[in-house]
Amino acid sequence: VIMSPAMWKWTCLVSHLLLSTTVSPLGKQQPLHPKRPFITFTGEQAEGNFNHLVVDERTGHIYLGAVNRIYKLSSDLKVLVTHQTGPDEDNPKCYPPRIVQTCNEPLTPTNNINKMLLIDYKENRLIACGSLYQGICKLLRLDDLFKLGEPFHKKEHYLSGVNESGSVFGVIVSYSNMDDKLFIATAVDGKPEYFPTISSRKLTKNSEADGMFAYVFHDEFVASMIKIPSDTFTIIPDFDIYYIYGFSSGNFVYFLTLQPEMISPPGSTTKEQVYTSKLVRLCKEDTAFNSYVEVPIGCEKNGVEYRLLQAAYLSKAGAILAKSLGVGPEDDILFTVFSKGQKRKMKSLDESALCIFVLKKINDRIKDRLQSCYRGEGTLDLAWLKVKDIPCSSALLTIDDNFCGLDMNAPLGVSSMVRGLPIFTEDGDRMTSVIAYVYKNHSLAFVGTKSGKLKK
Repeated sequence: VIMSPAMWKWTCLVSHLLLSTTVSPLGKQQPLHPKRPFITFTGEQAEGNFNHLVVDERTGHIYLGAVNRIYKLSSDLKVLVTHQTGPDEDNPKCYPPRIVQTCNEPLTPTNNINKMLLIDYKENRLIACGSLYQGICKLLRLDDLFKLGEPFHKKEHYLSGVNESGSVFGVIVSYSNMDDKLFIATAVDGKPEYFPTISSRKLTKNSEADGMFAYVFHDEFVASMIKIPSDTFTIIPDFDIYYIYGFSSGNFVYFLTLQPEMISPPGSTTKEQVYTSKLVRLCKEDTAFNSYVEVPIGCEKNGVEYRLLQAAYLSKAGAILAKSLGVGPEDDILFTVFSKGQKRKMKSLDESALCIFVLKKINDRIKDRLQSCYRGEGTLDLAWLKVKDIPCSSALLTIDDNFCGLDMNAPLGVSSMVRGLPIFTEDGDRMTSVIAYVYKNHSLAFVGTKSGKLKK
C-alpha cells in the first residue's frame, strides 16, 4: 500500500493513539495515559516532504520515501539506515534522460521526489521510484537498502515525467512458479507519446536482468498497456488520469482514479469540464488489456453529491458489517473518502463523506454491462480512449464472473454510476485519508483530516 503525505502524518501514530485515547458515549475524548508521549520521527529540514510509507508486515520495519532519501526505521521510529536518491543534474525536458544520451537542455541540480514505494516480499527488496530522469526506479535490498539494480537503458524504464509524489501507483501480482508482475498506473502530464497511463511490467528475480520492468507482452500491434490518445487532448487540453489507490483481489487488479471529462449540464448548449471518479478493472492474466473496464463511482447523502475521490482502502467486511450488508464476513469492502461536488480537483471543498462499497456488487455491475455489450446493446462508452462512440458488437458466448475480454468490445466503459453507502460526513475539516480493519468482528476505520486530526 502506498500512502499519501497526509496519511504519513497520522498513520505512524495510530497504534499509540489506540493506547492513549478513547471515546466516551458522549463523543468526548478521554485520555487513558495523559503523559504517554507520541513517538515521532523528523527528517532533515532541507529535505522537504515525506512522500510515501510502507510497513514490512513480517518485521514491523518502516520504509519511508522522502525527497532525496529513503529511510528504514524501526517500529518505534528509530533510523536504522538511509539511502540517498538525489539531488542530481537533470532537466525535465530531456527525453530520454541525459544518463542515456546527451541532452541539449541546460542541466541543474534537481531533487528526486519519491513517487512510489513498494515491498517485493518474494525477492526481499524495495521498489523505490523517483522523479529524476523521467521517473526511474531503484531496487534496494530490504535489510540494508543496498542498491541491487537501477534499470534505465530502455524506454520502458521511464515511468512518468510527473514530479508530484501522488502521481504513480503500483500493484504487485505474485506467483509461486514464475516471475511476478508489476501493474503501474500513472499520470502522464501531457506526454502520452512517452508514457502509457497504465501497464503491466515484468518483475524479474534478478534485479539487474535485462527484462526488468519490460512490458509483460509487446509486439507491433498489441501490448500490455493503455495509452491516452493524442486526440483526447484536443478535446480536453489538460486531460490526465490521476490514480488514487490500487489493489488486487481474486483474478483482478483494480485502480481507483480521478479524471476530467466534458459534460453538457441540463438545459445548456455548452459543455463544461468536471471530474469523475472511476474504478478501473483488469484481469491479472490479460496481456493484451482486453479486459479493461471503467465504472464511475460516487456517493450521495441527503441530496448532496460527493464525487471527488480523495482516498480509499480495501478491507474485509467482518461479521457484524457483513450481516447488515447481506454479504460474507470475508467479502472485500472498499472504504472511500469523497469530497463534495465534482468540479475542482485541486481545490476540493471541505465537505466530505466516508462511504463503503461492496466489491462484489461493483463486479456484478461490470458483468451486467459486459453481458449487455456482447448482446450488441449500446456503445463502448469510453470517450477519452475512443474519442467517438463505437457500437457494441453482438457475440454468442457465456460471460461469467471471471470473463477477461476479447479483442472486441474492449476497452469498455460503464455509463451508470455505482453509488457507495455513506457512513460518515464531515463538513468543516476535509477527510483526506483512510485505513480500516476488522477487530473482534467489528469494522474499524481511521480517517485522517486536512488539519491533521485522526478520527476513529
